[in-house]
Amino acid sequence: MAPSTLPMPAAGASGPPVATPPAPALDRLAVLALDLGTTTGWALRGRDGGITSGTMTFRPSRFEGGGMRFLRFRAWLAEAVMLSGGLGRVMFEEVRRHAGTDAAHAYGGFLAHLAAWCEEAGIPYAGVPVGTIKRFATGRGNADKAAMVAAMRARGFAPADDNEADAIALLLWATESSGGRA
Repeated sequence: MAPSTLPMPAAGASGPPVATPPAPALDRLAVLALDLGTTTGWALRGRDGGITSGTMTFRPSRFEGGGMRFLRFRAWLAEAVMLSGGLGRVMFEEVRRHAGTDAAHAYGGFLAHLAAWCEEAGIPYAGVPVGTIKRFATGRGNADKAAMVAAMRARGFAPADDNEADAIALLLWATESSGGRA
């Protein structure tokens, strides 16, 4: 085969059109939803619109002080911001009544650290009452844990427990037009 050369493009001519895949909607920031507690449920809508969720346990070990759970929680929040590429807001389940004193103290500690951390980072945050989340997910404001898990499974999610199910429901409430604000 004979070697050939391509002609030089004319001055000012552009090359062949290059097809670029559509970029995901990365102009929006991520939204993090939290069911606060020693075992915290979380759900994150990323900048691309995808949702990931899980639980994180902040129980102190036998040889740690009680404040270690909150230090680990704050470090985890910082990691969430870094991995998500920036949080636009944080939503949390607003609990008004606890069955036990220990749970109330833990919730108050997590809420205090979350509020302080968000204020430091300049990230908007808001609480949503438990009944509002349950009514959105199940149609009943007093739905039990099993009903919340079932409702999230019916929407295609696979929550490991009620903490994760609550966080997913909160995230959907906050990001769907039929729930909170989009």
